[in-house]
Amino acid sequence: MALRIFSFFSGSGFLDLGFEKNNFRVDLVNEFSPAFQGAYRYARKRMGIPEPRFGYSRDVNSYLTSEGKKELAGYVDTVHREGDLVGFIGGPPCPDFSVAGKQRGRDGDNGKLSQSYVDVILSQKPDFFLFENVKGLWRTAKHRAYYNELKESLAQHYLLTDRLCNALEFGAPQDRDRILLFGVRKSVARQLHLDIDSFDWKSHTLYDLNDVKGRPWPSAEEFGVGSDRPAPTGIPEELTVQHWFERNDVQHLPNAEDFFTPKAGLARMETVQEGDDSRKSYKRLHRWRYSPTVAYGNNEVHLHPYLARRLSVAEALALQSLPAEFVLPPDMSLSDKFKTVGNGVPFLLASGIARTIKDFFNVEQ
Repeated sequence: MALRIFSFFSGSGFLDLGFEKNNFRVDLVNEFSPAFQGAYRYARKRMGIPEPRFGYSRDVNSYLTSEGKKELAGYVDTVHREGDLVGFIGGPPCPDFSVAGKQRGRDGDNGKLSQSYVDVILSQKPDFFLFENVKGLWRTAKHRAYYNELKESLAQHYLLTDRLCNALEFGAPQDRDRILLFGVRKSVARQLHLDIDSFDWKSHTLYDLNDVKGRPWPSAEEFGVGSDRPAPTGIPEELTVQHWFERNDVQHLPNAEDFFTPKAGLARMETVQEGDDSRKSYKRLHRWRYSPTVAYGNNEVHLHPYLARRLSVAEALALQSLPAEFVLPPDMSLSDKFKTVGNGVPFLLASGIARTIKDFFNVEQ
C-alpha cells in the first residue's frame, strides 16, 4: 500500500514538494493561475520530478459538475484498483480570511473556494485529506464559525484533527502561522485500525515555539550597506535570515537578480534600521533574526538586511526554506514570482507534515 496525492490550489507547489521529497507521488495537480502552474512544471522539470500522471487542471469547481465528478472518480478508482490510498491536499486561497486582507470571509470570491474544496472532498471521499489555511480562519470569531461548519460537514465521513502550526517549529526561518486540518475516512480508519488520536502533530517539529520566541534576539540596529555584524550568542543561527542566505548561496542562484528596483523611495529605504519590521510596509529584515511572514501582497515591501534594495526572489525562496535547486522560470513576471512565493507553504513545514502522515499510516513510501 502506498499513499498517492491529488493536489488542489497547488500554486507553484511548495506544499507538494514537501510530500514529493518524502517519496509521495503527486498524481493530479489543480491550479487556476497559468503562471503558477507554469512555474510548477518548470521547477519540477529542472529537479527531475515526474509529471502528474493524471495531468493538470485549473478550475476546482469543474470537479463539481457531473462530467468533472465522473472524471475525478475515475482517477480515484484507478489508484484504488492498484491497492493504494488517495489523499487530497490543498490550501484554498486565503486573502478573505487573512488578518491583513479585506475580511470578506466565506462570501469573498476566494473564501468560497474553501467550500468548493470541502465539496470536492465530500463528493469523492478520498481516503484522507489535508486542508491548509491562514490563522485568521482559526482565530477570528466570524471566520471560526465558518471553519467549524466546514468541519461539521466533513465529520460525517471523516475522523478529524487540527492544529495551528508555525513554520519556526519545523526549522523554517519565518514566523508564519497556518491552520492545518487532517482527516481520515472513517471506513479506512476501521479497516486499518487507525486511531486519530495517534496523529502526532509535533512528531517532526524541531523547536518549541515559546522557547524560540523567548530567545535573546537582537533588536533594530543601525543600517549600513555591506556592514559586518557577528552573530549574537544564545540564538539558534539555523533559524536566521543570514543562515539561509548562506545555506542556499542565494547570490549565485538563477533568481538572484529578480527584485524590484524602486523608481523613487531609495532615500526612504535607507532610513529603515536593520531589523525594524514594526510597520506594515518597508520592513527591513535583521540578518540574525528569523523573518516575519513572507508576504508580498497589499503593498508590503521587505528590505534586505544590509543592502539598499528589496529582497530578491532567490532570497524569498530561501526564507520559505525551499532547497536551492527550486527555481522559478525566467519568463514569469516579477509580480507573479513574489505572489507565488508569498502564497506558498514553507517547504520544511510541508515536509514535516508529510512525514507525520506517513507515520500515521505506518507506511515507508
